[in-house]
Amino acid sequence: MPALKDYIAIPAVSPFFAPDWKSSGLLMDTLRLAETWLKNLALENSGIQILSPEDRTPVLLVEIEATGPANKEILLLYGHLDKQPPAQGWDDNKGPWQPVTENNRLYGRGSADDGYAVFAAALAVKALQVHKIPHGRCVILIETCEESGSRDLDYYLEALRDKIGTPTLGVCLDSGCGDYERMWITTSLRGTIVGELEAKILSQSIHSGASGMVASSFRIIRQLMDRIEDSKTGEILVEELHGPIPEKRLAQIQTTAALLGNSLISNLPLVEGAFPTGLDPVDLIIAGTWKPTLSCTGAEGFPPLDKAANVIRESTKLLLSIRTPPGVDTGLAAERVKTLLEKDPPYGAHVTFNVLKQAKGWDMPGTGSELETRISKAALLCFGNTPCFTGEGGSIPFMNLLCETFPEAKFLVTGVLGPQSNAHGPNEFLHLPYVKKLTQALSLIIANP
Repeated sequence: MPALKDYIAIPAVSPFFAPDWKSSGLLMDTLRLAETWLKNLALENSGIQILSPEDRTPVLLVEIEATGPANKEILLLYGHLDKQPPAQGWDDNKGPWQPVTENNRLYGRGSADDGYAVFAAALAVKALQVHKIPHGRCVILIETCEESGSRDLDYYLEALRDKIGTPTLGVCLDSGCGDYERMWITTSLRGTIVGELEAKILSQSIHSGASGMVASSFRIIRQLMDRIEDSKTGEILVEELHGPIPEKRLAQIQTTAALLGNSLISNLPLVEGAFPTGLDPVDLIIAGTWKPTLSCTGAEGFPPLDKAANVIRESTKLLLSIRTPPGVDTGLAAERVKTLLEKDPPYGAHVTFNVLKQAKGWDMPGTGSELETRISKAALLCFGNTPCFTGEGGSIPFMNLLCETFPEAKFLVTGVLGPQSNAHGPNEFLHLPYVKKLTQALSLIIANP
């Protein structure tokens, strides 16, 4: 019977990073493994199918009928199986496509982001069926382009509207946890703007003896980035990228900061002698969840060091990733950033900012007292601690789309990406004891009250 380690062994990265995903067949291989595992699990009154329309990334859909004639709850359980490209720096005995279990941790690409989700969702329902505990109608939706911005998800939500129905609860199993001692509920997610910034000054590279007469494209691109970020403080200079922090979220941040304290810093893989952007836990959480940030995540135009000649390169291209707080109109903000970067280029250079994708942030709507009670009881029983509510610095485009599609639904966003689990980086791992407790808690939450 296939297991999570089998998914790790398939190098199925997201279509944004792998344009040949269709011809390689790796995403379909991953989904077929999941389909086989689900069929062997033998969920009662269930239907399992892989949907793969032309020019769309495939999804896995599992429909499980409710038990109990009076049960009218509809539960939508979400996850994804695509992955980011592998990063360098894995330990010698580990690798992105090499599943290794060590100290109750399962290492491998996509183990925690987000390969575990299909297992947790299905096993949560199976546990209820084994113990004859009623549950509502469950729809498990597993996509394969979340790391590409969930570009096909709106299509599937519309195409599957009749199959999904009107969910009373949407569960997203693609987030993080502040520690491995309690259940963590995600209350907010940042938005994202990703784009390619290119500065071109020459039609071809020339001898560096001409430096002083011609500005390097790297100098030009540094000046351009200064238009949107203060390089000394990291403060974002574009008003449209900022948003206010609600008082309720600030109170939750203060609670989380008091709970985690200096572990927020000690869990960062800083080199010896380095320090984070701040030392106050409250400020750090705000900076990572409710403030805009700019990162350079890729570059083109630079030769390897051992092949670099004494030349002035014709152009430099950077991949910029901008995180935005919830409430920011990322479409409007992206246009503003584009205007600022392209207007009046230094030295008359050819400058373009090509927006590749953008997605709004998300702020959790009210859960209501009934769902909060169910979450609290499940967390106490499975973890021995009350749940903690906090924001995340990453993005899940699915959540805004889900809220807009099903405005009457309640939502639960949670996950397993805790300290040092390192999603998108080397030595990514799934904390096995934690995911077992989280699956148990999820089972109790979706049980018919």
